[in-house]
Amino acid sequence: MTQTLAIGRYNPADRAALVDTFGATVVSEPSALDALEADLRAGILAVAYMGHHTFGGAQMDLLPNLQVIANYGVGFDAIDIAAAGARGIKVTNTPDVLNDDVADLAIAMWLMQGRQMRAAESHVRSGDWAKSGPVPLNRKLSGGAAGIMGMGRIGRDIADRLAAFKMDIHYHARSKKATPGWTYHADPAELAKAVDFMFVALVGGPETEKYVSAEVIDALGPQGVIINISRGSVIDEEALLNALESGQIAGAGLDVFVGEPQVNPRFLGLDNVVLQPHQGSATAQTRAAMAQLQRDNIAAHLRGADLLTPVN
Repeated sequence: MTQTLAIGRYNPADRAALVDTFGATVVSEPSALDALEADLRAGILAVAYMGHHTFGGAQMDLLPNLQVIANYGVGFDAIDIAAAGARGIKVTNTPDVLNDDVADLAIAMWLMQGRQMRAAESHVRSGDWAKSGPVPLNRKLSGGAAGIMGMGRIGRDIADRLAAFKMDIHYHARSKKATPGWTYHADPAELAKAVDFMFVALVGGPETEKYVSAEVIDALGPQGVIINISRGSVIDEEALLNALESGQIAGAGLDVFVGEPQVNPRFLGLDNVVLQPHQGSATAQTRAAMAQLQRDNIAAHLRGADLLTPVN
């Protein structure tokens, strides 16, 4: 009897690895649990989880002997950690292996937005460069003031990259961090007021829902730009859209959205926003490393060893 259940839309290689390594049963989403035979569900000790569908107490109760949920991704807001803890279920995630890719994309969106690279490429491809001359002047980025909203692992990697652009770096976190002279702000609106560009790297979940509020967005001012690589839920999306449409802020670069993959159509009509399909960690190398770390956590638990990257 299999001890491992994989939930999610895994690529063929990662799915095969789960089956080959653990004899895993694979389903596409938590709603498929009801259709599994009771004996199979009773034998499950470990779940490999991938996706953004809620995995809460009701789903856990369908697996009465579940001991560990290994999440594919650093963000684990889809998993009810309190419900897991109340049932004695351990949760793991895949931190660190994706930091570089996510930080790289944050910088790329910042550059694309500030230097108007989408419009500039269209100017070349359309033939307008030859017909009507150069594009309008755009914005100098190096040497400005950048704020990091959430100075965790990914936030730190973004800040380290921005330092190479000679940026004056500010940050907001629950407490001060050891930094090379960067400026700490205890209040998120004060951070926004102090910077030109704000990079959002908060963890998702109820505690940070709409943390980047209308007040914070307003504090950025008309030259402000927001870059978000964390979760769509951490920003008041309605307030952000209003600010982008009215010119209250200058622009945004967004890899995440509320209700994704459905995106509010108001974003699609904006020229001052760079839009990406939640692809921060989406390189072949990093996704393979995430899948390996997920499997390593399951293997460690099943042999009675310490978990590599525990959450609770």
